[in-house]
Amino acid sequence: MSALIEVLPLSFAFVFGMLVRQIGLPPLVGFLAAGFALNAYGPGLGLPDEAGPVLEHVAHMGVLLLLFTVGLKLKIKSLLQPVVLGGALLHFVFTTGVFALGILALTQLDRQTALMLGVALAFSSTVLAAKVLESKRELRAFHGRVAIGILIIQDLIALAVLSLAGGHTPSPWALGVFALPLLKPLLYWLMDVAGHEELLVLMGMILAVALGGLGFELVGLSPELGALIMGVLLAEHPRAQELSQALWGIKEILLIGFFLQIGMAGLPDAEALTFALVMGLALPLKGLVFFFLLTLFRLRARNAFLGALSLTCYSEFGLIVAAGVLEEWLVPLAITVAVSFVVAAPLNRLAHPLFDRLEGFLRRFESQTKHPDEQPVSLGRSDLLIMGMGRTGSAAYDFLAERRARVVGLDADPNKVSKHQQAGRRVVYADAEDIGFWHAIDISRIKAVILAMPEMEGKIMAARQLRRLGFGGPIVANTLYDDEAETLREAGANETYLTMTGAGIGLAEKTWEAFHPGRA
Repeated sequence: MSALIEVLPLSFAFVFGMLVRQIGLPPLVGFLAAGFALNAYGPGLGLPDEAGPVLEHVAHMGVLLLLFTVGLKLKIKSLLQPVVLGGALLHFVFTTGVFALGILALTQLDRQTALMLGVALAFSSTVLAAKVLESKRELRAFHGRVAIGILIIQDLIALAVLSLAGGHTPSPWALGVFALPLLKPLLYWLMDVAGHEELLVLMGMILAVALGGLGFELVGLSPELGALIMGVLLAEHPRAQELSQALWGIKEILLIGFFLQIGMAGLPDAEALTFALVMGLALPLKGLVFFFLLTLFRLRARNAFLGALSLTCYSEFGLIVAAGVLEEWLVPLAITVAVSFVVAAPLNRLAHPLFDRLEGFLRRFESQTKHPDEQPVSLGRSDLLIMGMGRTGSAAYDFLAERRARVVGLDADPNKVSKHQQAGRRVVYADAEDIGFWHAIDISRIKAVILAMPEMEGKIMAARQLRRLGFGGPIVANTLYDDEAETLREAGANETYLTMTGAGIGLAEKTWEAFHPGRA
């Protein structure tokens, strides 16, 4: 039976994840459903009807690793932007007030309970938003950085609220957190000597779970905040992205426990379902407030819409509030959070097509002056365009530049753009999945385009938009799989380059040259 306790929850998660994927929903929706199914039918199979300590520990580790990897991609200065600070604070005050007043009007609850419920519902889920943005490779896009920044400010507000509501205060040792930047040289040295394999993964887990999680908890601070801060301390290291990728698989598996845990929080009664339904109907209010606040801070409609949509959900922090000071509301809030995940996940998956349909209406709310990060780019007198300046795009750029070609690169990561510019490459900030970019860009001088972005959707959109703009030159794209190559050709690409196949051919050519000099 002990084996069943481990195997059955994973089997439920796999089956439900596969089922929802078949209807176009992300697997995390299936993991939530699996949690509810385990709660309902687990006792009949000899399983407990609630998450046990093992599952809770796994879920906690998954959240810590997720926040650690988010920190690896975060820059401190992004939190100090007016749109981040102002958007987070104004949204928190407004939505807390509206939800609290609405709950008071619809129920017989006292003011303090209504206020705490309003606070619990005001936050957006860091886990869901980070997961959605990461799956679409948009954590470093402009709207992704704004959304994550707002979520971090929300989490800091939540920690303060929970400390006051629960009567807890951090230990005096918590002041030592301000000295953590002094550890950066040591952390950088550890990154350098850890290598590229299991020691790097182990170091990342120790920093996230032990030093960040347990260390912060021991001094009365949030372990989630600790994991995030440890990631931020390493964000400037050249191998931060490598560490993030190394932890990806472990984090994904552990996060299954988090979604199962939410579903297993309890089965709802009629009152809990009614509460969740009403709050689900009120969910668009959060998104609308975010959208109008972001446009107020001069973001274009597209980035305001995508950022607001990623924040349109309720937060797991609501469950933490319930566990601490509103225990009788734990199940209704768990159902409410789950409902918001079920609604938000597929909507975010369709975010770009949704904006394409609503663009004409949403652009009416844009400010006349644009945010500095969103000014249209100029390609100058360049002949060749490379979209996506990671390792593949950079190698292509250097190859063409050495042959005196007039080449320009585009990338949606401003930090990457800055590094390329410092290295002497002509690279400008632009997001290929931004329909506004395609409306503003002049490609009349471009003769050929290389699509080297990491995400398939971006390459497809770029190829289609280039052809819609009348571009008749060659479009060459790299991909890992044959079926993706066919999709890219249907979208407008002339040639596709299978990355792994090309790498193998390159190795063979070098070997042939070594054995047959002069006959390459």
